[in-house]
Amino acid sequence: MLTLYVKTGCPFCNKVLDAGGELGIAFDEKDIADDAVAAELVSRGGKRQVPYLVDTDRGVAMYESDDIVAYVREHYA
Repeated sequence: MLTLYVKTGCPFCNKVLDAGGELGIAFDEKDIADDAVAAELVSRGGKRQVPYLVDTDRGVAMYESDDIVAYVREHYA
C-alpha cells in the first residue's frame, strides 16, 4: 500500500499526486493539517516535511517529490 503524507496547497505534494494520477496510482493520502497525522509523520520519518511516501509492500519510506516520482515511475508504472 502506498501512503502519502501531504499538506493542502503544497506544490511538491501536487507534483507527486499529478504523477500518480498519470500512472493510475491511488495513494492513501494523509493530510498533516490534522495534528494527529502530523505527529504520526514526525514519529515515522523524524521531521514534519511533505510529501512523504510510505510503501508498506516494499518497506520503503522517503521524502522529496522528485525521488518519490522517480520511485513510483520505476516500481508502479
